[in-house]
Amino acid sequence: MSALVAAICALYGLVIGSFLNVVIWRVPRKESIVSPASHCPGCETPIAVRDNVPVVSWLVLRGHCRTCGTKISFRYPFVELLTGVLFGAVGARFAGSWALPAFLVLTAALVALSAIDLEFYLLPTRILRPVAIISVPLLALAAGLEQDWGAFGRAAAGALVAFTFFFVVHLISPNGMGFGDVRLSFLLGLFLGFLGWGDLAGGLFFGFFYGAVIGIALIALGARSRKQHIPFGPFLAAGTMTFVLFGAQILDWYHGF
Repeated sequence: MSALVAAICALYGLVIGSFLNVVIWRVPRKESIVSPASHCPGCETPIAVRDNVPVVSWLVLRGHCRTCGTKISFRYPFVELLTGVLFGAVGARFAGSWALPAFLVLTAALVALSAIDLEFYLLPTRILRPVAIISVPLLALAAGLEQDWGAFGRAAAGALVAFTFFFVVHLISPNGMGFGDVRLSFLLGLFLGFLGWGDLAGGLFFGFFYGAVIGIALIALGARSRKQHIPFGPFLAAGTMTFVLFGAQILDWYHGF
């Protein structure tokens, strides 16, 4: 059953990944994600259904628009494939849990937010706010159906703890942490808290750890200077997904160390 749920989620993730590409392109530019229909950014020709198959169409067209030949970024199939893989992994992890829909929403949001932050150094409220509004009732429903209201109470407390911590860090060092990261911390605290206090601490710690390691590596390689800003959102997302998928194993290893 877990394998079946994972496979269905992975296929669904490929489709969602295609939609996320629209979100990643349009939201930072303050465009509607509903209309117009997907089109080539070069010649603005609407993309035919046959050219809108996740990953496959990009490979068939060799990364170019069928009409004008404009190059289509590798980001498009990468986002689709990444979303499919993550959805499959989340499906396997929560195959027997009513929390699966909520964590799929989180996964999709983190993929879009990470891509936008990497390119624009921005974590849009247009994504964070609706995702939070959707996630709260989904987690509440999961807690109710599984008769585990303690998890939902912990989620609410985790969101408050994470937001407060990041807000204080932002006040101390506003140049080091933008307020978008503070808003994101509420969402991360909500989901990590739902899983457990250890997951909350570990997920946020891993986010800082990933950021520190990659940041030092980029500076050492000369790809970034110490004064250049490095987007923090993708690292927080990576730390969160690490504990969403492998938190139980990591915590078991830690307690047995």
